[in-house]
Amino acid sequence: MLYADTTPAAKRETFRARLASGEVLQFPGAFNPLSAKLIEDKGFDGVYISGAVISADLGLPDIGLTTLSEVAQRSSQIARMTHLPSLVDADTGFGEPMNVARTVQTLEDAGVAGLHIEDQVNPKRCGHLDGKAVVDADTAIKRIRAAVQARRDPNLLIMARTDIRALEGVQSAIDRAKQLVDAGADAIFPEAMATLEEFAAVRAAIDVPILANMTEFGKSELFTKQQLADVGINIIIYPVSLLRLAMGAAERGLDELKSGGTLQPVVPEMQTRARLYELLDYEDYNAFDAGVFNFQVPGGPVPTGI
Repeated sequence: MLYADTTPAAKRETFRARLASGEVLQFPGAFNPLSAKLIEDKGFDGVYISGAVISADLGLPDIGLTTLSEVAQRSSQIARMTHLPSLVDADTGFGEPMNVARTVQTLEDAGVAGLHIEDQVNPKRCGHLDGKAVVDADTAIKRIRAAVQARRDPNLLIMARTDIRALEGVQSAIDRAKQLVDAGADAIFPEAMATLEEFAAVRAAIDVPILANMTEFGKSELFTKQQLADVGINIIIYPVSLLRLAMGAAERGLDELKSGGTLQPVVPEMQTRARLYELLDYEDYNAFDAGVFNFQVPGGPVPTGI
């Protein structure tokens, strides 16, 4: 009831242990707290909080328009609703090294299990769009060093994302990844890899966990969990997938309503009231109400359930 009773520290510890186990972890992207509860209910390993999704939810493109406070608020709302670890997109850290340090502590306070900082020029853009620019190695390294030094819980995962592959190729991505690991990154997110061979090349070059971004309509083919496991990937994210599924269904429903004047034909496609109440734990709330608010009316029967 209310929020998950697993502490942020416990989630981080569990996340670290599972990463060390060699499992391949799947983190679908939650577009709100309710979708995070659904991700947990379906048995996934964790929840991803996408910067692109936060931007879209605000009606904005993913071009660095969101603020740290907006990202931290949504991260807190999502992380507190699930026992699963959450990994959040922290963009470029919202500034230079001191800003990165503040970003890390703010998101740590929000209850996330990990975050990633990228090497794009600030303000950034979606990693699967053309026209990106990255900072020099020294700036990228300083961001990660600041992030590592700022965290207070050593189990908070600091992941470094590099977007350099789209500009200079896979070898440059490998070289940058090695530099970021040397700077203290716990894991690497090589953005917009085109083939399994490219993921395998990054895996062969570094020893820390690697993330694969399986976003639709992007630069990467949508590889299966097993294909990515076979080349040594540790975490797979599906950042915008649930939002796209939900918005696709919403658009089809609105078209039906506009053309036919009723949603009756698409009711079978909707989540039922019973299923929604199940996800929201209505029974637990009812039990809590009964235990707290029951009272005896003078002269009436003695209530039960107290």
